[in-house]
Amino acid sequence: MEVKEGGVSEQSCKTLVIIPAYNEEANLGELLSDLKQKNGYFDILVVNDGSEDGTGEIAEAAGITKVINLPYNLGIGASVQTGFKFASENNYEFALQFDGDGQHKPEEIRKLLEIVRSNEADVAIGSRFTKKHDGFKSDSFRRTGIRIFEWVSYLLIRQKITDHTSGFRAFNRRSIEFLKDNYPVDFPEPEVVILLGRNGFRMKEVFTQMLERKGGVSSISLSRGPYYMIKVLLSMVMAAMRSKKMD
Repeated sequence: MEVKEGGVSEQSCKTLVIIPAYNEEANLGELLSDLKQKNGYFDILVVNDGSEDGTGEIAEAAGITKVINLPYNLGIGASVQTGFKFASENNYEFALQFDGDGQHKPEEIRKLLEIVRSNEADVAIGSRFTKKHDGFKSDSFRRTGIRIFEWVSYLLIRQKITDHTSGFRAFNRRSIEFLKDNYPVDFPEPEVVILLGRNGFRMKEVFTQMLERKGGVSSISLSRGPYYMIKVLLSMVMAAMRSKKMD
């Protein structure tokens, strides 16, 4: 696993933005440009998950990122866990997961980080559903599935989380250390909520706006939606059963 570095500010050494990316050449360049304009207090790590397009080259050409090129496609779970391992090994106090598809707004990073920096919670989750809005919304099937995840999650951890599939989250050092060894592989975002809740981590949601994908294809197609939902629900229950306490 090769790590390539671009120029970063010494002032940003305590916070790492982790961007998992698979075949995101249509979105990554603009995203990194936006992050560069708003940077000044965090480092950026792109985990290129064995992309078959120019994702890795775009990340390296940006000149502002650290880049890890995985040898082949390992999936979103392995990509994000790679980011947590990097954050732990390099003594970052805070980390932020930020999807590489361009659907999150870089200007909203600060409000997630403020929650974990101020110790309001161990993990801050950007949610599309904490308030009504007129922005982009996912299709009705996905929204129904997310509501089901919310109900099942509440039964398992007794905490209301409205957006289990959010890929926009901030973490403190304690949660980084836990997740670098315990991050799920198959359906990581919903499972992580259960693992964190069952192991006593404090989670707090904050409203964030989701943008429409400009390019590329989502990994979850409508035809696979029911299969995905069933698998995620089973994985959430299994995560509750195998919850591992932090040493």
